[in-house]
Amino acid sequence: MAMKQHLAVMCAASMALAACGGDDPVVLNTLDGKAPLVVAHRGAGGYLPEETMEAYAMAIEQGADAIEPDVVSTKDGILIARHDPNLIYSTDVASHPEFASRKRKMSVDGVEEEGWFAGDFTLAEIKTLGGISTDAERPQQFNGRYKIATIQEIVDMIKKSGRNIIMYPETKNPTFHRQNGLPLEDKLLALLSAAGWNSASAPVFIQSFEPGSLKTMRTKGSTVRMVQLIDADDVDLKTGALTYAAPFDRPYDWALAGDKRLFSAMVTPAGLAEIKTYADAIGPWKRYIVSTKGSTGADGKLIDANNDGKLNEADTTTTAPTTLVTDAHKAGLLVHPYTFRNEKRRLPRDYKGDPKLEYKQFYALGVDGVFSDFADTALAARADYLREIGY
Repeated sequence: MAMKQHLAVMCAASMALAACGGDDPVVLNTLDGKAPLVVAHRGAGGYLPEETMEAYAMAIEQGADAIEPDVVSTKDGILIARHDPNLIYSTDVASHPEFASRKRKMSVDGVEEEGWFAGDFTLAEIKTLGGISTDAERPQQFNGRYKIATIQEIVDMIKKSGRNIIMYPETKNPTFHRQNGLPLEDKLLALLSAAGWNSASAPVFIQSFEPGSLKTMRTKGSTVRMVQLIDADDVDLKTGALTYAAPFDRPYDWALAGDKRLFSAMVTPAGLAEIKTYADAIGPWKRYIVSTKGSTGADGKLIDANNDGKLNEADTTTTAPTTLVTDAHKAGLLVHPYTFRNEKRRLPRDYKGDPKLEYKQFYALGVDGVFSDFADTALAARADYLREIGY
């Protein structure tokens, strides 16, 4: 795209508060007018086994503005960084014969899972496990080499970095943890307080899919910035519409309370106003902002547009952006969508296999931050975008 045309598209898409071009300064359409944050999702998960110390160290070296650990509890109440309470998904626990007897079935947010669960292991036992890559297309040679990080170790790493890096923890399956006698909120707040980070001005965002977890921390007097995550199950690639199926249809605390609303209720003006009463930002799945849609043949089936024998987002194109970013900003909420990745199967055809083009589209729409498995790519795209608009 020619530079002049590119600038025109950026101006129109971002609805900048100051005119693009000329001698007028460019003001970004983020809520605070500042450049969007790059949040290293689970560390440098695109390169190393996620949520290990090595993955977080790499993300910091790449220059990420924030690093994100998911918060799970061990049997002895120590907070560790794991995306799932079930260790089978992201560790080599299955290859440890000494723990074979720990394998069992548990209901996690209403769904029965079989595996090894963090709440059945002490921290000392957890530390004998190694992290593994959760994506078969990513490097596998580091599997088992790096140990699981504790939340305290991540705090210490940030402090030792000498940079003003934001800590962005997520209370993971908080109802599940509470049901099993391992509530997360008090321990997380105590840890942040000990670090001097339990305030509105602290370099911290706490996120959760369950509103009750965020509200619990508010009622305990925490003024740290809170983020309501907004999920969905998938996209119907024939229509571009988001789909909803348990457990990704609604927050689990809503499900237990009999609240029949879907996550989609959160992105309405009323839903955003409700979120504003207890949170400072939303973290929507990026498809709430820009969805994706494929083409169908005469037989009604999705067309394999790139003829690779697979049907995925690489066979689709993006749909027109929604008004969610603007609507959330009107409600006074920051917008931090997730998750941006580099793999070509995840990139609609509009982006021509270049992940930077996806970032630039979202930056132009005014998002206040992005979650990325490849923070280096997100940062490079941000630098390009800011330079191109003359910021």
